[in-house]
Amino acid sequence: VQLQASGGGLVQAGGSLSLSCVASGRTFNTFHMGWFRQAPGKARDVVAAINWNGGSTYYVDAVKGRFTISRDNVKNTVYLQMNSLKPEDTAVYYCAASSGFWNGDYHPRNYDYWGQGTQVTVSS
Repeated sequence: VQLQASGGGLVQAGGSLSLSCVASGRTFNTFHMGWFRQAPGKARDVVAAINWNGGSTYYVDAVKGRFTISRDNVKNTVYLQMNSLKPEDTAVYYCAASSGFWNGDYHPRNYDYWGQGTQVTVSS
């Protein structure tokens, strides 16, 4: 499957951005999807994840109540709505697809396919 992420940009603290990730190739609705981020000098970590049918989601504590992950299996797209953005949210954001089990392990090693990344910069 090929993943194409978009929607990053520059925003002031407190603002909002919406990321999208369109999948092509294999059947999208067989994959669990995740959004990850990587700041300079730091490891790539999960931000949010959603299971194959959208019935279950996960958020890292730092974004709970501010970010929302969703998916549209007809449009082969996963979204990340980011509100109340903070400077510490600044990073390159990646979408990823996993063919494994939905088991609470959101380590990047469990994700098989990756998008190219989109830069999110939040100014103070």
